[in-house]
Order: sequence, then structure tokens, then C-alpha cells
Amino acid sequence: MGQGYGQAAPPGLPRRQSGARQPRSAFVAVFTARYRRIVAEGLAFHQAQPPLDPPSKKKRGRPKRRPGHNLVIRLRDHEDAVLRFLHDPAVPFTNNVAEQGGRMMKVKMKISGCFRTIEGAHGFTILRGTADTARKQGWNVLDALKTPSPILIARLKAA
Repeated sequence: MGQGYGQAAPPGLPRRQSGARQPRSAFVAVFTARYRRIVAEGLAFHQAQPPLDPPSKKKRGRPKRRPGHNLVIRLRDHEDAVLRFLHDPAVPFTNNVAEQGGRMMKVKMKISGCFRTIEGAHGFTILRGTADTARKQGWNVLDALKTPSPILIARLKAA
């Protein structure tokens, strides 16, 4: 078996041998090279496609591009941000944690249709935000809800 979770390592990646760990920089180099190759293939594919606007039309501005072409260009231009999780272990691979914070608000809206007052929505967001922060910091949620805000803020600054 290859690396992690009982799956074979994808082709082109260095394999671990007898439990020895490859240097992290080797993995970063392989993933970065693979990323650049995939982006280059995407750019070549889209540049080979016929233009969306007929060439006889004279329009000002840049030519219209397909959504996939725009995505590949952004992936090329923002490579450092896209691959930041490889260099900084504090950066998560996905944004699931950020999306989970807003999910409860959407569920509340679906169930009741709306908040009855602005104050109710504001109170809900404060309680929900405090509970989420406490959970992410490993604090007891009920203790955090009982603790005054200035003390919680001081704890966050100290962490």
C-alpha cells in the first residue's frame, strides 16, 4: 500500500519506504510541479478553443473568455495563495471550518423563514459566534457563554 488511508500513492509522487518519512520539501516540490503542469495543460486547452466572440466584431476591452479559462488564469496568478497549505501547517486544506460557521444561520433561516427582529438576529449571531469560537479553542461552550466578553477577548489575545 502507498501513503495514508490504505490507498496507493498517485503516480509521480515519491513513495515512503519501510516507514521512513520523505522530507517535507520533496513532497512540496512534487505537488508544486504537478500543480503547475495541470494549470499549464488547462491554459493550453483553453487557448486552443475557438474564441467566444466572432473575430469580425470590434469590441473594446479584453476578449470574452470561458469560465474555466478564467479559473485557470486565477489559479496560475494566485499559486502562492492556493498552495499556502503546503508551506504553512496552520492553514487548512479546505475552508470547511469557515463554511460551518455560516451554516447554522442558514438552517435557522430555512426553519423559521426569517428572524422576527434585527435584535434577535444580532443576538443569535453573538451566541453562535461565541459557541463556535469556544468549540474551536477547546473551551467548554457553556462556561464560555457565561463568561463576560472582555475576559473571552483577553483569552483569545493570549492564545
